[in-house]
Amino acid sequence: MNDAVSPGVSAVIPVRGRVAATERTLAALRAAADRCPEPVEILLVDDSGRADTDRHRAHCERHGARYLRGPRHVGAKRNLGVRRASHDLLLFIDSDCRASPDLLERYVAAIRSSDAAGLAGPTSVEASPTAVHRVMRHSALLHGDLERPATGGALEWATTSNLLLRRAVFEAVGGFVEESLTVVSGEDVDLGIRLSAHGFRILAEPEAEVVHDRLSSDSVRAVWRRLYGYGRSEQWLTVVHPDRREPRWNPVVAVGAAAVAARAAAPATRGRSLALGRAAAALALGLRAGARHSPGRGVRGVADAFACAALESAFDVGAAVAAFQLRRPGLLFSGFRPTPRGAHDA
Repeated sequence: MNDAVSPGVSAVIPVRGRVAATERTLAALRAAADRCPEPVEILLVDDSGRADTDRHRAHCERHGARYLRGPRHVGAKRNLGVRRASHDLLLFIDSDCRASPDLLERYVAAIRSSDAAGLAGPTSVEASPTAVHRVMRHSALLHGDLERPATGGALEWATTSNLLLRRAVFEAVGGFVEESLTVVSGEDVDLGIRLSAHGFRILAEPEAEVVHDRLSSDSVRAVWRRLYGYGRSEQWLTVVHPDRREPRWNPVVAVGAAAVAARAAAPATRGRSLALGRAAAALALGLRAGARHSPGRGVRGVADAFACAALESAFDVGAAVAAFQLRRPGLLFSGFRPTPRGAHDA
């Protein structure tokens, strides 16, 4: 811990690779810092390979940021950044996000006139001309948590793509977890739940916006990786916070069970069983797609809804895989409730 804490903002950015995107993040934060009425420092915590490390160091020097060599886990990176930070306000932002020019100015003005433990602004994903971006723009799994602060009000937790916390409350709950099922994802939810349990409040600041780089959501591979990771981290959260566990139907598990049944069927009925398995898969996809299709969107809208549902199955695959990794087969039939029982989503 740094004992010489002074008023101001310490922005902590964990990174591995993403050199070009990270330089855009650094440049945007520097521009926002120039408009902030209080001192601002930027700390980049990196565990990239040698070539990327050298480029990150050069970009930190160019934009007036401090370079720190860090561990692999993202939560551990952020904790290291906080330990080396100088100021009483902590901004957590991802390496592929760009701060709006008035982000820090808005945050400082709002937090200094509030008793809230922290503030969270919306994270909007940069527009992309790709078909994948068009298909996934309505995905609550992909964008819902990022955009939730735009509605205002109190939040139990917020994504660390755009979150300001008082250092004192961060340290009071012990910071981020440094071990989890995945290297990244889920640690921000866990932190928010612990803050809430200690009586601390996070308020939405709808005008304090950052823009997420489109490269994380404009290809099938990028979307699949993100949603697969989200599914795995959700199951870890159900273990860490068992009171948030609730029964949930996983269509991937249902289809898998149908496939096993088809394979085990007698030769005389195997063809019929395989057809049943395919029907189960189509039904699972249709149910997901139905939740996304609204009347009047036409054939293209229906096709987009089915494509979105197909990509969102990555989340279900991740959740199923995590159940086995955690050696908790019961998790195949349950999921994580993001809000306390009896509460409404923000």
